[in-house]
Amino acid sequence: MLSLKNPFIFAPVKLGYTTGNGKVNQRHLNFYDVRSKNMGAVTYEPLYLDKGLRELPTQLGIDDDDKIEGLIVLNNSVHDNGAKAIAHLNHPGRMANPKLPGNYFLSSVDTACENRGAVPKAMDRADRLQVISLFQDAARRAEKAGFDIIELQFGHGYLMAQFISPAVNTRQDEYGGSFENRIKFPLEILENVQKAIHIPIIARISGDEMTPNGFHLEDMIRFAKILKKKGVAAIHVTAGTACSTPLWFFQHMFVPKGKTWEMAARLKKEVGMPVVFVGRINSAKDVDFLLNEYHADYIGLGRALVADPGFTGKYLHLVEGNIRPCPACSEGCLGGVKSGAGLGCVVNPIVGHEGENPLQPITKKKHIAVAGGGLAGMQASISLKKRGHQVTLFEKDRLGGQFNLAWLPPKKESLKEIVDYFKNEIRDAGIEVKHEKAKVENLVGKGYDGVIIATGSVPVVPPIKGLKTYYWADFLEENNLPEDQTILVVGGGLIGIEMASKLVDLNNKVIIVEMLDEIARGMEMLEKKLTLQKLNQKNIPIHLNTKVVEINGARVTIEKKGETSTLEGIDKIVMATGMKPVDELKAKLAGKVPLYIVGDAAKPGKAQEAIAGAYYLALTIEPD
Repeated sequence: MLSLKNPFIFAPVKLGYTTGNGKVNQRHLNFYDVRSKNMGAVTYEPLYLDKGLRELPTQLGIDDDDKIEGLIVLNNSVHDNGAKAIAHLNHPGRMANPKLPGNYFLSSVDTACENRGAVPKAMDRADRLQVISLFQDAARRAEKAGFDIIELQFGHGYLMAQFISPAVNTRQDEYGGSFENRIKFPLEILENVQKAIHIPIIARISGDEMTPNGFHLEDMIRFAKILKKKGVAAIHVTAGTACSTPLWFFQHMFVPKGKTWEMAARLKKEVGMPVVFVGRINSAKDVDFLLNEYHADYIGLGRALVADPGFTGKYLHLVEGNIRPCPACSEGCLGGVKSGAGLGCVVNPIVGHEGENPLQPITKKKHIAVAGGGLAGMQASISLKKRGHQVTLFEKDRLGGQFNLAWLPPKKESLKEIVDYFKNEIRDAGIEVKHEKAKVENLVGKGYDGVIIATGSVPVVPPIKGLKTYYWADFLEENNLPEDQTILVVGGGLIGIEMASKLVDLNNKVIIVEMLDEIARGMEMLEKKLTLQKLNQKNIPIHLNTKVVEINGARVTIEKKGETSTLEGIDKIVMATGMKPVDELKAKLAGKVPLYIVGDAAKPGKAQEAIAGAYYLALTIEPD
């Protein structure tokens, strides 16, 4: 056993916070400090074994002794909070980042991953010995730096899985073919790491690669029994491969929740060893289920702790407050890492900036009116209230604003949890909510020291000849949804494509017209890939570089490069051609009361931008 003070383990999540030197800095210290409180153990982001094997240019490394000093400081910080530190060691093999100069690529065979493109070298004996040496050296450094546990990555489509998986490994020598041959090299790595250190080892595996010709749970149960005999302390069970099944790898909202739990439970039962359960565990209800139904030894929390560092403290009733939910959208976490900005979060605006901009209490209270109860308005209200200001929130309709439509497209139900969280925070903070439209007469001369305009945005509707009746995203509400009709979606950005995806599920014939040469702009990359694949399978016509020029009943004229054509039999038209701010209060209130504008009312954008903008706006409102 791992001898942890509680069963909670922070699973490895890529941060991308170094300056490019692979060393620990203050951002790492701040990030892990708040997330190691009330935890049994903390696993840092994957530590690269060689500079030529990085997945990110800003990844933490353990390739040289010059990294030890910083890791000691980081481990001491985590230990001070009562948690143990886990070093996650992984060789990406063919999954090393092909965009990084100096990276090299190895694998069981010379076949490139379809998602990444770099052609690897099929490893020979010298390569295998070098990889073993890299793992041993990294493990020794980890122990020297004060890590308590090593976690070895045997899954997720990385190097060791590239040997284990029959979908990849087609070698004809002693390291390919049979199951025994395919696991031979991974076991050699394990055995040599064990010789190099004196601390426990966790094996992280994909319980199933979720691809027909990959390895499956029966194979991993067999493998886990061998790992148990060889002295591995616990098995960390996840799923998928970054190469061919990334939705499972990232535990995206588009895959069913709980599948990895079922795998872990079965492996635990049949192998009889401690197991780490992981995968979209983002509520107290999830934790209760795993402890009570599956008798989980350990619970791995990844993005749930990104969204809310106090998750375990709140679950254990050591910290007050509602658990801020992770919707498993991958928008802020994966998107931020891929963009080079580092890990971020849609719902938590201070991820990566912990300790830099706390909500400091004010010395003199102001009374602030917030016009609009969408995400930006609610976040601004909550942050101002926490600082000590008095807040009155005006919302003429439902709290949540247009984000109440965000969870209506297929497989996005988890987004509703964000609005529910904010509603609970508004309630618990005792913020006054007036369900009426914010007007000049109830904002001026009423004792308010400032007004935040968070009135959102409305659709942009181009001047199309003959356009009279059209629909927008509210079309997706259940009582509005059509069936077996021909729907023209004008605009192929995020909103238009999500609406098309929902409409085709109800046997509607959908036609998409987009003025630009790009489809699904603004859509998170995993959602984009899956949604466009779905529309392609449904044979949905998509007209790029095309505009609608005239509507005459059920006949719609479109134009591309100066040539016109006609779409016949159109029953309904959906306009998804962009958004514009609702900022009419700005001119009416100017000079009468201090004004602040936030969210879509300032500039239409994504949820992450609205929430972050509101949080940081609240920091700027100080006593006179």
